[in-house]
Amino acid sequence: MTNVLRWHRPLMIFAAAMAVLALVAAVGTLADPRVLTGAPIWLKPFKFAVSFVLYTSTLAWMLSLLPRRSRVAEWAATVVVAMSVAEMVVIVTQVLRGQTSHYNETSALNSALWQVMGSAIMVLFIAHFVIGVVVLRQRIADRVSAHAVRWGLGLSLLGLVAATPMVQPAQMGHSVGVSDGGPGLPVVGWSTTGGDLRIGHFIGLHALQALPLLALLLGNRLDELTRIRLLAVGGVAYGILTALLTWQALRGQPLLQPDALTLTAWATLAAATATATVAVVARRRQPALELAA
Repeated sequence: MTNVLRWHRPLMIFAAAMAVLALVAAVGTLADPRVLTGAPIWLKPFKFAVSFVLYTSTLAWMLSLLPRRSRVAEWAATVVVAMSVAEMVVIVTQVLRGQTSHYNETSALNSALWQVMGSAIMVLFIAHFVIGVVVLRQRIADRVSAHAVRWGLGLSLLGLVAATPMVQPAQMGHSVGVSDGGPGLPVVGWSTTGGDLRIGHFIGLHALQALPLLALLLGNRLDELTRIRLLAVGGVAYGILTALLTWQALRGQPLLQPDALTLTAWATLAAATATATVAVVARRRQPALELAA
């Protein structure tokens, strides 16, 4: 617990604030009858708050792994907090006003708030990239954790890039082939009638937690080099999955209604990942087999 309290303070304070906001928004989804773009009006701040709790607390943990303090990374993390605050202030403000926060250019004020959000996410992307460079340059004692953190930071950048099509003039929304606000999956709201660009964005962004979790699941039963190689297999597969989900969405295809081409791509990825995993584990066992022979 003491170590946690020493993690990057702005990140942890913001994570705690978002945890409180998530509770408030959860109550709001039940108590406030208003609906916006087909969903309870407080659902968006709830989802963003939960996501920011995970994102900022994970970043704080990653910075705690660095063998020596980096002022550059700490400043970049503080910038991440500042941009995240700007994002959440706009989202909550628009909920209180009964307005959508994303892609809303129906008035000068709404347009200005949307521009603030767009600028904030661009600055956050740069700050996240800076943290990734710092982590890449420093030697973390636990090599497996180091590789997991680097894969997570890099793939989460890919997740941020996956959101780019949403803000292109020809798109300006997260749904492809249908209008935003139509039928969607419970809680996440991903479209069930058309493509949804939020899926690849979500999956990619949360590589920040997925790759360290994979490292944890690998445990110590395998040697260090094998675990690092398995992380590489998992990281490459995760990145391809993010790209495939974005490609599927851009084709206007619902997540749960893949066509033959999409199913073939998924099956190919699964087979390649399984084959690579078996090859890595077999390579680890080869010396023992040779000795036995």
